[in-house]
Amino acid sequence: MLFLAAALCAGPVYALTVEVEAPEDLKALLDQHLDAARAARLGEALDESEVSRLHGLSEASARGLLATEGYFSPRIEGSMTRAGADWTLRYTITPGPRTRVRALRVDFLGALADEPESRMRAWAERSFSLRPDMPFRQADWDAAKSALLRPLLSVRYPAARIVASEARIDPEARAADLNVTVDSGPAFFYGMPVISGVQRYPESIIRHLSPIKSGQPYRQQDLLDYQMALEASGYYTHATVRIEPDPEQAAAVPVRIEVVERPEKRFSIGAGYSTDTGARVQGEWLARDVAERGLRLKLDARLEMARQSGAAELAWPRDALGYENSLGAQLKHEDIEGQETRAWLLAAKRSQARGNIETTMALQYQTEEQEIGDVVSARNQALTAHYSWTRREVPARAFYPRSGHVLTLQAGAAAAPLLSDTSFIRLYGRHTQYFRAGAKGRLILRGELGSVLADTRAGIPTDFLFRAGGDNSVRGYAYQSLGRTLEGGTASVRYLATGSVEYNHFFEGNWGMAVFVDAGDAADSPGSLSPVFGYGVGARYRSPVGPINLDLAYGEEVDEFRLHFSLGVSF
Repeated sequence: MLFLAAALCAGPVYALTVEVEAPEDLKALLDQHLDAARAARLGEALDESEVSRLHGLSEASARGLLATEGYFSPRIEGSMTRAGADWTLRYTITPGPRTRVRALRVDFLGALADEPESRMRAWAERSFSLRPDMPFRQADWDAAKSALLRPLLSVRYPAARIVASEARIDPEARAADLNVTVDSGPAFFYGMPVISGVQRYPESIIRHLSPIKSGQPYRQQDLLDYQMALEASGYYTHATVRIEPDPEQAAAVPVRIEVVERPEKRFSIGAGYSTDTGARVQGEWLARDVAERGLRLKLDARLEMARQSGAAELAWPRDALGYENSLGAQLKHEDIEGQETRAWLLAAKRSQARGNIETTMALQYQTEEQEIGDVVSARNQALTAHYSWTRREVPARAFYPRSGHVLTLQAGAAAAPLLSDTSFIRLYGRHTQYFRAGAKGRLILRGELGSVLADTRAGIPTDFLFRAGGDNSVRGYAYQSLGRTLEGGTASVRYLATGSVEYNHFFEGNWGMAVFVDAGDAADSPGSLSPVFGYGVGARYRSPVGPINLDLAYGEEVDEFRLHFSLGVSF
């Protein structure tokens, strides 16, 4: 009975509908944020007094919302109508002319203000994105202040802050006068590193990876580069490099490095398939702290249908000059297009990575046994000196980059008196360029050239010669099937030239398609190069473990279609 009495004494409740008439861009804003619109979306029953209160609040909040978009003199007509148990609130909005920026003034305090002709000050002012004659919006005003600080925070002034900002609105002139005052604080310079998280590996690894020198001016990019170098070194699962922007320490701010180390030992296996070399299984064992000096010992075995290999490598951590040194040995056997080789090699390498440039110098001794049917049976050896230079202008973790390029140049030489059967010079270059093509497409141009300068091909190990054809060469032709044709197989030769034009289009999700034209050949003299063509279409899939490529190509010279497929998974 008490509940019934309470229900009879309570006033009637009503459903609520809100209608907004306004320009389309403003309508969406008001529909989302008006008090009455939010209440209507909740679907709760409201009494008359609550509906009236929401109506008044919404008219006031509409003015505030329009002001954030630069409309300070709007005309707002609101009405309340009731139909039975339902209320409808209507708002007709005429925003009027938009307020525009009339004047802008940026003042600087701190060390930056004391520099008579400062490029940094000019750079910061250019970064302020809200300029005179532009519409004034609160979101743009906030973004412009953030953009003004960004150059200072990234270079030399990490303690910079806005100490005063004002937007004076002249409603009659529909103009906004903007004033911002920035205190840059002192200029910061690097001090000594402070390292934490070291348990297994020598602290010298962290110090040698640093691009930062004490006394250098602060740059945010230095910290990011240092952090990426630590994570890419193979010793750490995670790294953080930062400073505390304390003005009291600006003259020598400590660089704080925190690392989480990887386990000392790792064993991994993998499997895959490609139409070039068939099914693949591989295993790798890695120890990261041999002799407690951070030396890495890697043992690797790889079994493919057309190629098998086993290798061991001992690598030193990067030294203070940025070099990484290694010693390695490898045994391998392959039987591809009738050319069978069994080889072993020893190599000493010195590599260096600086920014997007990687260089490698190597001294390698290799000996092999080679057979091609009943035509060729030879034993070749060479002691070679190599130099390789690679420039990568693509995102490090991008499976399918849409801009940038990768350029590789190589040179090597051997001399007959020095453990080599034949004197020769080997030159090789490969360039891949990526272009954006529309919102979801990319264009890929690839070319490679190779040349072995020697009096004879005899005595040169096959790793220093060339063949063409296959997934990453001329599609539509079998892997390494383009070369010197002999009875029983295809032999490697001294000259190579290939090229490719490919267009990719990616759909929603991870799927894409490709169309391409490849061309190229390998021969024993430049004049004998006679490019063959391959045309085709393909599918692309961005899987979590790496790219999957499937291409169907027509080889014009052999008049047949060939499927090219590659997939790899690591565990």
